[in-house]
Amino acid sequence: MRIATAYGYAQAINNLQERQQKLSTSQLQLTSGKRVNAASDDPTAAARAERALAQISRTEADQRTLDASRNVMNIAESSLGTATDLLQTARETLVAAGNGSYSDSDRQALVAKLKDIRSQLLTVANTSDGGGGYVFGGQGSSSPPFVDTPGGVVFQGQSGETLASQADHLNLTVDGQQVWLNAKSGNGVFNTAPGTNSITSGPNGGTGWISSGSVTAPSQLPYPATPAPTYAINFHVTGGVTTYDVLEDGNPISTGQPYTSSKQIAIPGRGMAVAVSGAPADGDTFNVTEAQNNLNIFTSLDNTIAALQATNQKGGAVQQAVNTGMTQIDAALSSIQGARAAVGEQLNRMDGIQSRNETHKLAAQTEKSNAEDLDMVSAISSFQNQQTGYQAALQSYASIQKLSLFQYING
Repeated sequence: MRIATAYGYAQAINNLQERQQKLSTSQLQLTSGKRVNAASDDPTAAARAERALAQISRTEADQRTLDASRNVMNIAESSLGTATDLLQTARETLVAAGNGSYSDSDRQALVAKLKDIRSQLLTVANTSDGGGGYVFGGQGSSSPPFVDTPGGVVFQGQSGETLASQADHLNLTVDGQQVWLNAKSGNGVFNTAPGTNSITSGPNGGTGWISSGSVTAPSQLPYPATPAPTYAINFHVTGGVTTYDVLEDGNPISTGQPYTSSKQIAIPGRGMAVAVSGAPADGDTFNVTEAQNNLNIFTSLDNTIAALQATNQKGGAVQQAVNTGMTQIDAALSSIQGARAAVGEQLNRMDGIQSRNETHKLAAQTEKSNAEDLDMVSAISSFQNQQTGYQAALQSYASIQKLSLFQYING
């Protein structure tokens, strides 16, 4: 038997240290549940895990952006729904105001209702996003974007939208100016309105009123055009017989046509028709112009309220106010409903974006797990083997330490 040398001791200690290091590494892996706890454990796997972690962080940031936009769009959708209900109520109120048996005092009660609706609509237009901003604030506003001034409601924000994500076009605001102040006027193609009496140069003197009109031949429409032509229907009353002329930019295109109340009046060759009801006076005029994207919902209500508030009006004036008001409310409803549809489409698109984010995050989590996670069953078995080997090495080292020259001689 050979006596242990310094080299033998060193080898035994190195063996113990190596086994202890492996055992410590296994203990750390079992504690953390990860095979890779430092880049030195497996540089390639560590790099894979780092890339996956970066992808997870990006996906979570995208999800936070999506959640912020979804919150605002949910508020916008609800607010636009409320506005739709209010405008429908305003329309029903106007229908009631057109009742020919109503007195001025009857209409005043309806006017009060319209004023209340206007006030509620202004509150809706200034809906907060819950984070210090305003849903309809356009490109951002720290104060209510719609302000009620003596001249009417004005927009003090900046037209446009604020986006949470350029790539996915996720909104944090809605363009309030476009929704509330830039609706398409008239019936969406052209406007109708009473003009001035061509004889007195004052307001129309009869009881006639004009409808919002309709398109009869889209291919013949003169709009859009630059400059856009204007049309006038000019009435003549001679010997109790009422006729009318149709003029385009002041030039007659139809003359001496017999008038029948509520019967369609065609604008010859222009694909448009209107109806005038009641009894126009000699010289009364009604105008047709191109529709514009400038209908202010609040101004429309203000004008309707002012018209209905006037007392001792002729029936035609009341009916004209009601008809014009209803036409403008219909235009406002179209604008509100169009904005609501756009918000709804964006909310639907968000569901797809969220699904995509979840797929990307799951893929990144799987990649990270594959790169660094520990096979617990295999790791426990390996740890137990290492522990047994370490204990055996300790016993072997202890046996070597007991050996001495005297023990050898005595043996």
